Amino acid sequence: MPDRPQRILTVSALTALVRDRLEKEFSDLWVEGEVSNLRTPSSGHIYFTLKDATSQIRAVLFRGGALRLRFALKEGLQLVVRGRMTVYEPRGEYQLILDYLEPKGVGALQLAFEQLKDKLAREGLFDPSRKRPLPFLPRRVGIVTSLSGAAIRDILVVLKRRCPILGVVVVPVPVQGEGAAPKIASAIRRLSVSGLVDVMIVGRGGGSLEDLWCFNEEAVVRAIAASKVPVVSAVGHEIDVTLSDFAADSRAPTPSAAAEAVAPVLSELVGALEDGWERMARAVKGRLLERAAQHIDEVTARIAHVVQALLATLQRRVSEHRRELQAVSPVERVRAASVLLPQLTRRVGQSMAVLLAVKRQALRATGAALDSLSPLAVLARGYGIVQTVPDGTVVKRARDVSVGDEILARLADGRLLCSVRKILSDS
Repeated sequence: MPDRPQRILTVSALTALVRDRLEKEFSDLWVEGEVSNLRTPSSGHIYFTLKDATSQIRAVLFRGGALRLRFALKEGLQLVVRGRMTVYEPRGEYQLILDYLEPKGVGALQLAFEQLKDKLAREGLFDPSRKRPLPFLPRRVGIVTSLSGAAIRDILVVLKRRCPILGVVVVPVPVQGEGAAPKIASAIRRLSVSGLVDVMIVGRGGGSLEDLWCFNEEAVVRAIAASKVPVVSAVGHEIDVTLSDFAADSRAPTPSAAAEAVAPVLSELVGALEDGWERMARAVKGRLLERAAQHIDEVTARIAHVVQALLATLQRRVSEHRRELQAVSPVERVRAASVLLPQLTRRVGQSMAVLLAVKRQALRATGAALDSLSPLAVLARGYGIVQTVPDGTVVKRARDVSVGDEILARLADGRLLCSVRKILSDS
């Protein structure tokens, strides 16, 4: 029996030693693998297995990190993660405690963008049928943006230049960073139900994907889609695309373009009104002549009505006379008699068929009798006809030919050319 050591460890003590060693040696590491066995219990923590072709390891993302995760984890997703090794002591299993995750090959923000876009598209938030036209001449325009950016200045300059009498309601909000999205969504909802504006511009100037991200947040997109007034999305520059652009009733490439879309040019409207006034004045002057012309048209219409009624009466009389003539017409009698023609034709055809059948039967009987008397029938029974050559006289007696004469024997299926060698007598 081997000697026992001075110190015997319990399982818990051994597990604690292993945990301490792992946490010291692997306190900060990056690992790549595929998500498997994903679980998201009500606690808010996320549990899954990170695996490759031959191995796997348990991984945990606690609730705080899960709330900061911008994309949705799913089975089969390839990840690059950062974390530390530890041991889950109740089961003695080592695992990764994660504090950062990103999809392999694509940025976390881009993946989150695509995932949320697909989700909202399936709900119908981006359907073209939901888009509403912008009002032709709004009373007031609502603007949801930051007061410190260039976007608000560009919008106000364009609105004042195009339509100085247009009212403006500005709701200032932060347009990037943590907490911006809820404030933008709240401002949109307040303006939507306020009754103060007829159309709304939501946006900001250009920036990176991270700077514009609040306009990809679900709360902002849903607030735009639910707005009671049309919304123009004006986020970033022309090349920038956000989910707010898809949900809005109209998308402008820049904040200045958004202002041009909602504000008509007042001078053009005034010019159009003046042109309309002049046209109306000319129309009133011409109305007096139109009244006289209208009276002439009415008299002409009455005359035309009377003539049409007279023509209709004459047409009815002509039709009645035509029907009377048709009733006594020889053509009608011939047509009536011709109804019997098909019946008589059928009867004649049937009689001819019977007569032909009788004649065919008689012909076949006569043919059979002739066949029985035909010399050909005699030949078929083995007899032959002998003729002299070359005159073809039928030889009836042996003395009708001499030795050396040529004779022709006709059989049922051919002829034989023969030479007489000897004449034999029957006696």
